[in-house]
Amino acid sequence: MTNLDDLRAHLKAIRTLARGVTSGISELTAEPDPIATFRRWWQEAEESGLLLPESMSLATATPDASPSVRMVLLKGLDQEGFRFFTNYESRKAQELDANPRAALGFHWSVLERQVRVEGRVARLSHEESNAYFQTRGRGSRIGAWASEQSRPIADRPALEAKVAEVEARFGTGEIPLPLHWGGYNLTPDRIEFWQGRADRLHDRLVYTRSEKDWDVTRLQP
Repeated sequence: MTNLDDLRAHLKAIRTLARGVTSGISELTAEPDPIATFRRWWQEAEESGLLLPESMSLATATPDASPSVRMVLLKGLDQEGFRFFTNYESRKAQELDANPRAALGFHWSVLERQVRVEGRVARLSHEESNAYFQTRGRGSRIGAWASEQSRPIADRPALEAKVAEVEARFGTGEIPLPLHWGGYNLTPDRIEFWQGRADRLHDRLVYTRSEKDWDVTRLQP
């Protein structure tokens, strides 16, 4: 961005920050739909100029409850849930398939906001995964074929040699979706919104899915 763009982004962040820290969030005026609230917060994070507001931590666990966490990118959101993509042979995918519950964490520091999401995960269809895969850059699609994610490799040249093999294989033609690559959808049953406030008396509203709708509860900071 130009210096002027940087200044505008900072001014947007300051305005949004002041509004959130000063007014906080109230269970009395909270939207009944947490997805709508998330969309609004995400849009404000984008408008603030934050880099990669779609980045999120993804926590998984093995069947014997050994946890692990890493950063991924949110690539889709609707009433069905939060979507992300990965190699199905990676550690996170193996843990998700064996223990299909996960947690997501968003942190938008300049806005003093966090969102925590918990729920069940399931693989997306081949059609949904392919639709997203074809939007990725050619280099990223080649990389998805070349990398046996999470497995050891001798050195960087060995990885680059695998990339060269894939490039030679497909040439200038279409790069199809690998069978070992695709997406997941996390259907939330708990979403918590955290807004920083003065004196560490932060606002925390948690939405918990009930049989028909969502229940909203305030938590102590």
